[in-house]
Amino acid sequence: MNFRSKATLEKWVEDFRAAREAGDLVRVIIQDGSDGSDTGLVIVPVKNSSVSIFMEPIRIGDERWSVTLEPNDENTVLDSHQLHALASELAVAAELCSYLEARSMGHDELPSDEVLEEV
Repeated sequence: MNFRSKATLEKWVEDFRAAREAGDLVRVIIQDGSDGSDTGLVIVPVKNSSVSIFMEPIRIGDERWSVTLEPNDENTVLDSHQLHALASELAVAAELCSYLEARSMGHDELPSDEVLEEV
């Protein structure tokens, strides 16, 4: 089963930051999957908006990721500079999502409590 633990996602986000020099505020939090596994949830903070962005695998076993823009009840009012900054943050989020999908291709790990048997 394709599986991405919180520790794996933290490593991938660290690698993304090192390669891109962006995404300093991105973090990974624990998210328990429906089967009790540690699936991880990637949070992308947005500085000039009340919108929250998070991304996660569509489901365990799928290499695709979904991005959720969670609205807030407040309107976001921006000047041109803040709008450019928001566009940059969204571009980084899109790049990160593509990066996570690429890293997920063919990735397989066992949950930490399973041990490989030696042959």
